[in-house]
Amino acid sequence: MRILLFTGKGGVGKTTAAAATATLAAERGNKTLVVSTDTAHSLADALGVPPSAEPVEAAPGLHLQQVDTQKSLERHWGELRDYAGNVLAELGLDEVTAEEITVLPGAEEILALLELREQARTGRWDVIVVDCAPTAETLRLLALPEALDWHVNRLLPTGRRMLRALSPVIRHVAKVSVPEGEVVSAGERLHRGLLEVRALLTGDDASVRLVLTPEAVVVAEARRTLTSLSLYGYRVDAVIANRVFPAEGADEWRLGWVEAQARQLATVHESFAPLPVLTVPYLPAEPVGTAALSGLAARMYGDRDPFARPGVEPPLRFTTDELALSLPLADRDDLDLARKGDDIIVTAGSYRRVIALPAALARREISSAALRDGRLRVRFEAGGAK
Repeated sequence: MRILLFTGKGGVGKTTAAAATATLAAERGNKTLVVSTDTAHSLADALGVPPSAEPVEAAPGLHLQQVDTQKSLERHWGELRDYAGNVLAELGLDEVTAEEITVLPGAEEILALLELREQARTGRWDVIVVDCAPTAETLRLLALPEALDWHVNRLLPTGRRMLRALSPVIRHVAKVSVPEGEVVSAGERLHRGLLEVRALLTGDDASVRLVLTPEAVVVAEARRTLTSLSLYGYRVDAVIANRVFPAEGADEWRLGWVEAQARQLATVHESFAPLPVLTVPYLPAEPVGTAALSGLAARMYGDRDPFARPGVEPPLRFTTDELALSLPLADRDDLDLARKGDDIIVTAGSYRRVIALPAALARREISSAALRDGRLRVRFEAGGAK
């Protein structure tokens, strides 16, 4: 099963690129599902079909799913939400207000990822295409499973013991209910589910495609996004430059755009090499419906096989004496490295990742660290404990 994620700055056409890729996959005989983690839910509009909470056929072999947040919320963490609602009610809030407050920020995107895992488990699909939220939201979302894992592994065992010991005191003093075992278990289940999502999306059959338009602000954000996705362990296998003005027959106004875009495209090719840069021309009409999307996909991919396994190494690798992390386009001045116990903390700009060291390296001291050719290499002493 091939999994393709599409992300980029809002308004660059990532939904259209995702829908076009899914359409092409189905045309080539793949059983294809296209889903969205973007709350805008514009996939149905692009495909020209009504939205559906369950996979619905938009064309032969092509199915669309838009997550029903309420239904998924009950299935994945109903116990957590019920508990939070009961506590708020005990504090004096009315039922409607309590229900509104317990809708967690970002819940819709998280639930979309959990639904993606459920669909992957069915074994029904050859290709799953994911239309992600705009870049910043996507990065926060993709960083969540590992960050949650770090906190849960350290806090949950202690938290369980403390809840058992302090529950009578909390009930007496705070006058609120203490989470029971099934509530904590629901949290653990959510935690495991998100880890499974991460394993799925960082596996050998998954990759990200960055969609951009050849504009200075958009290209700058795409460069930062490539670094951040690599920091979190996600492979990027292509860049899609969308809405490129054709030079043929350009009038004076359009010629200015052609020249400006040509400068930005040169930067894109230089910045993202050796990744392929797929160029999509500015079309005379909006591509809506499977016929128009099929034509767009043909222009976008040409003779390439967009569903081949990604020819990109995993960003993070360990050897017997080294941690190597791919950080393309990272700036040394924005990079920070720290060690805390058995963890390495890497900060690139405003994004941070806590990496748990394997046991063989956790026992050893760091001997050197350097960023060269877009790769951070942390070497450990040849032998001996910390």
